[in-house]
Amino acid sequence: MKAEAVPAVEMIPVDLVNVLNPRVRSKKVFKEIISNIAEIGLKKPITVTRRNSPDGTKYDLVCGQGRLEAYRSLGQREIPALVIKAETEDCLVMSLVENLARRQHRAIDLLHDIEGLKKRGYSEAEIAKKTGLTLEYVRGVIRLVEKGEHRLLRAVESGQIPVSTAVMIANADDAGVQHALQQAYEQNLLRGKKLLAVKRLIEQRRRRGKGLANTQPRRVQALSSDALLRTYREDADKKRLLVRKAGATHDRLVFVTEALRKLLADENFVTLLRAEGLDTLPRNLAERFQTSMQA
Repeated sequence: MKAEAVPAVEMIPVDLVNVLNPRVRSKKVFKEIISNIAEIGLKKPITVTRRNSPDGTKYDLVCGQGRLEAYRSLGQREIPALVIKAETEDCLVMSLVENLARRQHRAIDLLHDIEGLKKRGYSEAEIAKKTGLTLEYVRGVIRLVEKGEHRLLRAVESGQIPVSTAVMIANADDAGVQHALQQAYEQNLLRGKKLLAVKRLIEQRRRRGKGLANTQPRRVQALSSDALLRTYREDADKKRLLVRKAGATHDRLVFVTEALRKLLADENFVTLLRAEGLDTLPRNLAERFQTSMQA
């Protein structure tokens, strides 16, 4: 990877910057970035590389998507940028490594970044060296990614479960899962609240699938005549209950309307209401009383 020893900082148009590795960001975090930049300015320039195109000079973003989008949201036309020399492939790798280097990131981001490096032909050892992660950790994450174990991957990233235990669970059947939990308990890796949380996670994984969202098709169960009749009766009972409630509500409204009509016919009561400033009614209610009194 070739890059300038001392990259130059330039003011470049935000509309000319192309994001090679776009990411979905937390709205809350993004609002904080915008607020900070609006109050104290940009503390760290973005990093880009210059590209020549038929339309003129363009820039590929290496890192700083959040800062770039914040500048655009604030209506800024130019942004400070470190301009380096790098090939498109190098920019993609640098962007992935920069994302992985964050101290806090979501499991889906980790999956995206390590999977991206793996697809570009980097070995597990090279990924570990570039990202600063241990080789065992990278291997475990790749195994979870290959098996689609997004739930376990998220638990690993949140610190709920060691990556080695997560890999054992991913490769095991029900009996093997219990053995993995027992082994983690004996090795003092899972105790107390963590153990209970992992048990709940395993139950969710069993019921809802390995992914963060249940993408498995639902099983369509055939309805028997008894089930259909039971459903019809339950629905009919709900309708009857609704009719009874509606009737009771109507009776209460009639009672209140009649009581107020009689009270409003009493001049002494009306005089008291005027003295207290309570002689007005909502239009719909007043019209209802007027109609009732005329009837």
